[in-house]
Amino acid sequence: MEQVIALLQRVCSLPPSSTDDARYVPSSLRREASHLLVAAMAAACVVFFLAAVLAAAAGGEAAIVEHTFVVSQMKLDQLCNDTLVTVVNGQLPGPTIEVTEGDSVVVHVVNKSPNGVTIHWHGVKQQLNCWADGPAMITQCAIQPNKNFTYRFNVNGQEGTLWWHAHIGCLRATVHGALIIRPRLGPSSYPFPEPDKEIPLVLGEWWDTDLLELERKIANGEMKEVPTSSTINGKLGAFNNCSGVIEDDYILNVEDGKTYLLRIVNAALHAEFYLKIAGHIFTVVAADANYVKPYTTDLIAISPGETVDVLVVADAPPGKYYMVAMTVPSQWIVEEPLLNTLVISRGIIYYNNTSKGSENTPALSPELPFDDMGNISFYFHGNLTSLLMPSVPASIDERIFIDVDQGYICKEGESPCRTAVTRMNNISFQLPTSVPLLQAHYYNNISRSISMVREFPSSPPNIVFNRGTTMKATSMRRVRYNTTLEIVFQGPPGEISYLNPMHLHGHDFFILAQGIGEYDPEKDVRKYNLVNPPVRNVALVPRFGWTAIRFVASNPGVWFLHCHLEKHVPSGMATVFVVEDGPTLDTTLPPPPTDYPTCDGQSNKVAYE
Repeated sequence: MEQVIALLQRVCSLPPSSTDDARYVPSSLRREASHLLVAAMAAACVVFFLAAVLAAAAGGEAAIVEHTFVVSQMKLDQLCNDTLVTVVNGQLPGPTIEVTEGDSVVVHVVNKSPNGVTIHWHGVKQQLNCWADGPAMITQCAIQPNKNFTYRFNVNGQEGTLWWHAHIGCLRATVHGALIIRPRLGPSSYPFPEPDKEIPLVLGEWWDTDLLELERKIANGEMKEVPTSSTINGKLGAFNNCSGVIEDDYILNVEDGKTYLLRIVNAALHAEFYLKIAGHIFTVVAADANYVKPYTTDLIAISPGETVDVLVVADAPPGKYYMVAMTVPSQWIVEEPLLNTLVISRGIIYYNNTSKGSENTPALSPELPFDDMGNISFYFHGNLTSLLMPSVPASIDERIFIDVDQGYICKEGESPCRTAVTRMNNISFQLPTSVPLLQAHYYNNISRSISMVREFPSSPPNIVFNRGTTMKATSMRRVRYNTTLEIVFQGPPGEISYLNPMHLHGHDFFILAQGIGEYDPEKDVRKYNLVNPPVRNVALVPRFGWTAIRFVASNPGVWFLHCHLEKHVPSGMATVFVVEDGPTLDTTLPPPPTDYPTCDGQSNKVAYE
C-alpha cells in the first residue's frame, strides 16, 4: 500500500510552475485559474490513477474500427477561384477517426485520384508494424490510381490526439484529418476534469495553386512560395475576401459554464501558428498524445506536425469572441527576408445564451503578438513537462549531433552550384525510385537495389552554416535493437535562421532541453530535464538554436526522420533509422502484408512525403 501511495503522489504532483506562464495571462485570471485547476487536477489525477489500476486489472474489450477512405479530386471555390484539390471522402479536413486505446484500426484506401497516394498515421507507434507506417518509398510504394490498399494497425498504450495525412508530395495540405484515441475506461478517467464536449480543431493552410506543381518547385530549389491563407477546420475566415465576398468563419457554439477539450492539430505544410481566443484562457493538458502537467496560457504555439490538447472554460460574458490562428510573425521574414507575409484566419466562439438584442454587437478580438520573433514559441515549448514522470534512460549507447540547414547542389550545366537544397550533416536526402527502403531492408538487398546509399554520420564534417555545396544521397543509419540514442539538432545560429519541427516515425522521445545559439556539450547538458521531460513525436528546433532528445530504438523497421516543413522534405532535410531485429520472435519484424503495393510500372512523379 505504501508503494501505491508513493506512486500516486509521484504521478499527481503539481509544481507551482505548472500555472505560471505569467507573461500572457492577466494576473487575476491566473490566480483564480491556478487555485481551481490545482483542486480539480488533484481530484482528476486520483481518478486517473485508480482508472489505470482498474484497467490493468480488468482489461477491456478491444474493438475493430473500420473506415473506407476514397481519395479523389474536387473543385473548391475559395477566394474567387475554383481550385482543384485532392481530398478524402469529399471532406476538408478529412474524416476524424475515433478509437479507444487497445483498438485495432482498419482503413481501406481507394485511390480514385489521378496521382499516387499513401497515408501516414502520424504518431502511431506501429510496433512491429512498420509496413503500415505510410511514407512513400520509405515503407511502401504509392497506391496507384484506381488501386486499393488496406492499412491495419493497433493503438495499444497510446491516448490522446494524433492525426493522419498523405505522405507523398504536398498532398497533405488537403489530405489530412484527426485521429483521437480515448482511454479504455472512458473520458471520466482523464487525468484532468472531464470536459463537457470535445472538439477537433485542425489548423491548416489554403494554397491557391496546384500542389503537385508546388512540390516540383520545392524539389527544384524554389522555396519562396507561401500559402494564401490559414484555415480553421477548413474555413478561411472573414479576414479573407475577394471582390467583396467574405469567406466563412469557423463557428464554435458554446454554453456558459461548460468546459471544452480542444484537440488541436497543425496540419499546415509550412506554418507554425499562434492560436488565441479573445477573453479566454487555455489549460494545456497534453501534447502529441502524451499528458503534460497542466498550465494556463492565453496563447498556444503549435508547429507543423504537432498536436496540443487544451481545456477551455466558457466563462466569459455572453457574446461573440474571435478565435485567431496566425503564423508566427517572424516565420517568413527570417527565412526569406523578402517575404513579409502574415497568414491568418479566424473563427468565432458564440455563446448560445447571447441575447437577441446583442447579436449584431461586434465580436471581441484578441491582442495578437505581431512583433514577436519566435520568443513566445520558445517559451511555450519550454513550459511543457510530462505528467506521468517517465523513466528516462540514464545511460546512452550512441550520441548523434545533427546540423539542419541549407546548402546547394550542382545541376547539369550549372556553374556555380546554385540549386538550393536542405540537408542534415551535409547530406541532402534522396528517396529511392524503384524499391522502398523497408522492402529492400527486409529482403537484405539495400546495396543491390538502391543506388547512392550512404551511412548517416554521427556528426557533421564541419560545423559551418555557410550554405555551401553539399551532396545528394539516400542516407541511413543502422541501429541495434534496444539502443539508447541521444540526438542534438542544431539549427543555424546566425542571421538567417528558421524553425525545424523534426518528426521521428515509429517512436516517441524525451525532449531533454532546448536553447538559443550554438550547443555547448559541457554547459548545456546541465540544462537537461531528466526528471519529467515532455514525451513527443515532434521536436521543434527553435530559430537560432538547438534541441536535445533521447529515445530507445525498440521498434524494428525502417523509420523516417525528417523536418515537418514540407519545403524541407523534398529538398532533403531527412534521413532514415534502420532498427535491426531483436533476439526473439516477438522483437522481429514480420513479413509484409499480402496486398503490399508494388512499384511495378508506376509513375513516381510524386516522390516525397
